Amino acid sequence: MNKPTVTAFFDEATFTVTYVVADPQSKHAAIVDPVLDYDAASGRTSTQSADQLVQYVKDNALTVDWILESHVHADHLTGAPYLKDELGGETGIGAMVTAVQETFKGVFNIKELATDGTQFDHLFGDGETFQVGDIASHVIATPGHTPACLTYVIGDAAFVGDTLFMPDFGTARTDFPGGDAAKLYDSIQKILSLPDDTRLYMCHDYKAPGRDEYAWETTVEAQRDGNIHINKNVTRDEFIAMREGRDAQLGMPKLILPSIQVNVCAGQLPEPEDNDLRYLKIPLNAL
Repeated sequence: MNKPTVTAFFDEATFTVTYVVADPQSKHAAIVDPVLDYDAASGRTSTQSADQLVQYVKDNALTVDWILESHVHADHLTGAPYLKDELGGETGIGAMVTAVQETFKGVFNIKELATDGTQFDHLFGDGETFQVGDIASHVIATPGHTPACLTYVIGDAAFVGDTLFMPDFGTARTDFPGGDAAKLYDSIQKILSLPDDTRLYMCHDYKAPGRDEYAWETTVEAQRDGNIHINKNVTRDEFIAMREGRDAQLGMPKLILPSIQVNVCAGQLPEPEDNDLRYLKIPLNAL
């Protein structure tokens, strides 16, 4: 099995990890979960995070085949459109993004939003295969956090989105529209059925209590043996009760409203109005 080179870029403002996943032989690559910088206080966007990826790709003479989203993120705006303009590649997300679009089209009253996923270049179905250069890759549908969550398995590396965190931090929340603790448990079992030494890459890290450094790489074996929420000794019923109890106490992510309305549109910002300014909507009492 070809082993991809995985380079992580951590955005501390949103605690998000973006990955450049490259085939060292062919120099073809995928980018997973890119960030568009957004300052909520000023409403300003910038491409500082994405520009780091652009520079890395150019410095290493990589060809970007894919810009992949693990799900419709609620904690950061995606930088996928900017990276596609700068580097090429096809954008991809799980086919169930259509369900997320249906839900949030009404919340944000985006009348022009097509809910067929056509804003993305490719919608991945469960088990679908693809290539990153010469490295055979496939997707695993891992709903639970959201209906559209996917895990991308690229060679010996799997990119799990928000489904799992590092073993000392646990698992994803399931209280967003379409979330489901039982489905999350079942999805994680699919991930944990991969070979023990599969490298697992998280989309976020928040430093677990007692840990001073950010971390985002672990293995299937480490998760199965030591995840504080869902290790091999935790039953399905125990996990569901724990997850639903924790979720009932959580507040919404601070960027959920700007993030979701942009990310259901594949990262395309709203069209400028007649004063040449773009506007995001803040629905009141909707979530």
